[in-house]
Amino acid sequence: MSQDSKKQRAAEAALEYVTPGTIIGVGTGSTVNFFIDGLARMPSRIAGAVSSSAATSQRLQSHGIPVVDLNETGELDLYIDGADEATRQLHLIKGGGAALTREKIVAAASRRFVCIADDQKLVERLGRFPLPVEVIPMARSYVARELTRLDGRPVWREHVVTDNGNHILDVHGLDITDPVGLETRINQLAGVVACGLFALRPADRLVLGTPTGIRTLTCEH
Repeated sequence: MSQDSKKQRAAEAALEYVTPGTIIGVGTGSTVNFFIDGLARMPSRIAGAVSSSAATSQRLQSHGIPVVDLNETGELDLYIDGADEATRQLHLIKGGGAALTREKIVAAASRRFVCIADDQKLVERLGRFPLPVEVIPMARSYVARELTRLDGRPVWREHVVTDNGNHILDVHGLDITDPVGLETRINQLAGVVACGLFALRPADRLVLGTPTGIRTLTCEH
């Protein structure tokens, strides 16, 4: 089975968590795109969606799904998003699509965060996928030096500007044994907007598409 087929399987399974008539949070990425296409086929539509990126907003609107400002919704019941890596503790690395800051905001504002992915994203320890860090442009070199002191090898993702007007440093070579501690430490660096570790607010449920069906992981936080 192809990776896309497994992504689509996870995305279709996530539709079961959606309550028609509600406003939900929707993330960014290839797996989420399958989820958005599935939303459009639901016989009973959602009232709208809070989007984590301009690309997601465009896809939602192309299906006639209203995009709503988070400032107008209050707390959301559900957020659906993908991941670049995930552990059994439901700690994640996200940000391959450069939408990590808005994804963190929507996840924090949601009661339930359901992460959808193909089974290849499940790892024993985070860090093989480079950790994205969104930085204020003037702080890029300073933050890179500080990340080097954390035993990482930061690489500027050139020609990429986030929807917030910032830059991305992808940190290679990390062996992340303490996701919560590392997320806290990186967040405290001056000039960091957000890092792609989702450990302080992990997922509540991980829905994995596999060649034989769906595998669902939950973890008490």
